[in-house]
Amino acid sequence: MPMLPDPDRIAGAPVLERSPAAVLPGDLPRGGDVPETLDPLADGVLMAHQAEWIADASDLKLGVKGRRTGITFAEALDHTLIAAAKKSAGGQNCFYIGDTKDKGREFVGYVAHFAKVVAKELGAVEEFLFEDQREDGTTSLISAFRVRFASGCRVEALSSRPENIRGLQGTVCIDEAAFHKDVRAVLDSVNALLIWGGKIRVISTHNGVLNPFNDLVREARAKKTPFSVHDIPFSKAVENGLYRRVCLIRGKRWTREAEVAWEAKIRGAYGPRTAAMRQELDAIPAEAEGAALTRVQIEACQQQGIPVVRWTCSDDLKNAPEETRKRTAQDFCEDRLKPILATLDRDRAHVFGEDFARSGDLTAVVPFEIGRDLVRRAKLVLELRNAPFDVQRMVLFYLVERLPRMSGGMLDATGNGAYLAEAAAQKFGASIVEVKLSLEWYRANMPAYIEAFSDRTVVLPADEDILRDHQGLQYVGGIIKVPDDHSTKGADGFNRHGDTAIAGALGYAASRANLPMYAYTPASDLDRPAGVAPPWQAREAEDRDIFRRRGGALW
Repeated sequence: MPMLPDPDRIAGAPVLERSPAAVLPGDLPRGGDVPETLDPLADGVLMAHQAEWIADASDLKLGVKGRRTGITFAEALDHTLIAAAKKSAGGQNCFYIGDTKDKGREFVGYVAHFAKVVAKELGAVEEFLFEDQREDGTTSLISAFRVRFASGCRVEALSSRPENIRGLQGTVCIDEAAFHKDVRAVLDSVNALLIWGGKIRVISTHNGVLNPFNDLVREARAKKTPFSVHDIPFSKAVENGLYRRVCLIRGKRWTREAEVAWEAKIRGAYGPRTAAMRQELDAIPAEAEGAALTRVQIEACQQQGIPVVRWTCSDDLKNAPEETRKRTAQDFCEDRLKPILATLDRDRAHVFGEDFARSGDLTAVVPFEIGRDLVRRAKLVLELRNAPFDVQRMVLFYLVERLPRMSGGMLDATGNGAYLAEAAAQKFGASIVEVKLSLEWYRANMPAYIEAFSDRTVVLPADEDILRDHQGLQYVGGIIKVPDDHSTKGADGFNRHGDTAIAGALGYAASRANLPMYAYTPASDLDRPAGVAPPWQAREAEDRDIFRRRGGALW
């Protein structure tokens, strides 16, 4: 049965609604609450974080914010200043893409006010239909609002994401990016705008640790993308004078005591839902709704020093001559896998799980050693990306043949994975299980794997990508699996789909299946004096010599 949501890690439904018209606790300012005479450029009107946001002229800006911290207000002022300027002075068209129609109307309401007060223009808000041309040549109409300026530029607020974001030229702001229907498509599209001298602003509160917006934040913080990052939690806005602005609008007298009580009232509206409070106010992403494992649980079962071997094959390898593919695969195995496999304990049983992919995602192989204490310890994790079918077969066979006391393996036989699973079954016999991943398989096998993290009877490498793969395991209709639409960006910038989590679950299931052992240890080895090399080492050296003399062809 699904676990009840833990309010300390699962955010649940929002407490502070995103709609501009929503009733908000504690007299929080809502969209459109702008006094008619307010001059945003007057001294003391903009809060420090708003002024810093506008002053940042970076082509790529990223705002990680708490709710109602005033960044959309500041961005509307920036759009006004840009659109009001002559094109010779850097003026551009500006586009605001919100997640709701109401947000777009709120935004252009700000722009119209600023046009009158700052640019001295009577900019009327026009409602119109934006024609969006799709890649297939068809068009659709999107409800939109705009304000035109004497410079010839305009500010447009679209009610939903256009398919053809690349067709927009100018400054583009994507607000509440984490809540757009197809977040990743939005983020992947905007970079093309830079070609024509445009600028991009991405603003959002968090919507879970696995949301692509959080991936973008992580990449930006790691300097993998050139976004300028602005952190704007609710506490920073309060420190910068948010409550003073509330008092100004409401006609109240500010006191320090009243400010402390006001912030406590806002936070008190969350009750025991601390995860929701941290996400909506403190800009800390919550665990995914229905997550089967917490980050803390996964990290407790991760260990430094376990190797993760990753190999991304070039597109050219697929069409290379067969001998080249064989030699490339053998060289990889000898250079990257052999030193690790040579360290395995030959007295302990080993099993493995494999999750298959040919393109897009990656193939993951997780071999476990079954310890005397019955703890399943991953001895390495192998990831193959863009590897041709025959190369995957060669690498897998090399690895499995060298697992001491190989006591079973389960391979993903879904779709194209059926080829490799069948080949392994033909090679290694009854010790291999070809698994058609299905709801029935997940229902029968995933609970034990999840329980192993609670019992700490599974050990994985200390690796962020592997951790995030396991964070992708969620309750879907009461069954633990990686949701079909789940995707994260790995440290290498490529997409992942919980690959090592599935491979780990398959390997763990193999360890519980009591499958027949494939390998054996000769009795002569058991009586071998200490320090004397076993015969298999001499045979392996002979095999290597034959391989070299044949020019790298054993298959």
